[in-house]
Amino acid sequence: MSAGWRGTSSQSAREAQAGEPQPLEGFGPTFYRICKNKSVEHFSVVPYIATLLNCMLWVLYGMPFVKPNSTLIITINGAGTMIELIYIIIYVLYSDGSRRIKALLLLFTDIAFIAVVAAIVLSIFKSHEERTLIVGILCIVFCIMMYASPLSIMKRVIKTKSAEYMPLYLSIAYFFNGLCWTTYSLIHLDVNLTIPNATGLLFAIAQLLLHAIYNKSTKRESNGGKSEVALSEVNVAH
Repeated sequence: MSAGWRGTSSQSAREAQAGEPQPLEGFGPTFYRICKNKSVEHFSVVPYIATLLNCMLWVLYGMPFVKPNSTLIITINGAGTMIELIYIIIYVLYSDGSRRIKALLLLFTDIAFIAVVAAIVLSIFKSHEERTLIVGILCIVFCIMMYASPLSIMKRVIKTKSAEYMPLYLSIAYFFNGLCWTTYSLIHLDVNLTIPNATGLLFAIAQLLLHAIYNKSTKRESNGGKSEVALSEVNVAH
């Protein structure tokens, strides 16, 4: 399929065709754009599928039969699960062909994976300590993978000496998210929460440092890039 980018610079179009990393965008703004244009354009469903899996794993981790007295973990990640499901449903509605099939297959894979993990944990491991350990390890792995996902963008920032591909508000959000959950985990002495969120906090600090270092060059590039904006529609083939 092809997706039209209105008001996209020719440079950005070439980067998209070449498979270069695209700017990090908040999920909300992304789906506002998808609904407005009634097309998923160049966006991938994978980040939303990955975030959904991460949220569902933490919901499983907070369940009474795994780790009792974890209401906050369940409520926060339960809300995250619902939000991600809404995003994925919107993605499916505005995609077609292979993209829709891929999104549905990945969604069912997520659900099946959680079901299998839950079944194994309940049938094989009898104590809360064992269940917490097994599910906790999975949560750590997937959470760190999610936090580390912007590494390619950070590499691009260093290479181009511009932070335009890494919005400041997202870096700040990552920072406070990591800080809050790290603090919570230390209060409750939960190493399964501490490891991934402390790692995420370090990644967020690194992003903020990059913003501080390349702030001036980013502004210059943004101002210069305005003159390159194409008035015509650029079609990007997939």
